[in-house]
Amino acid sequence: MLTPEFLFQLANPVAIVGWVLLLLAPRRALTRRLVLSGALPLLLAASYALIIGYQTLAHPAPGGGFGSLGEVAALFKQPWALLAGWVHYLCFDLWTGIWEVHDARRRGLPHGLLVPCLLLTFLLGPVGLLLYHGLRLRYPLSAPAPTA
Repeated sequence: MLTPEFLFQLANPVAIVGWVLLLLAPRRALTRRLVLSGALPLLLAASYALIIGYQTLAHPAPGGGFGSLGEVAALFKQPWALLAGWVHYLCFDLWTGIWEVHDARRRGLPHGLLVPCLLLTFLLGPVGLLLYHGLRLRYPLSAPAPTA
């Protein structure tokens, strides 16, 4: 039977594979096909949609909602909603890491400088994004060549 715990145990390795490939093999064909293409975050996004739909229909959280911090706390007391929230984080953090890799390549930012940003994006989401934003200011996009 599919339980929130079982699905949690499936979702985490999906995200970990994506992060390991981004960190250690960013230019490999497997990374391009599986991660940089968006395939893994889209798999997580589809899983999220199914989980949140199931949670909403089969396991609504009494008193849960988004109108107050108390309502959000009540929502996340329900394991299916908590799982959906976790998969949401996994999906969006990985998507952000992919964007960082693509953007860094366009800017000529060395991968070694990107690694701390990716690690922080994986572990602390917005903190990694903030660090990357600061770093990318030092690597502006080149102005396009004038056309004749």
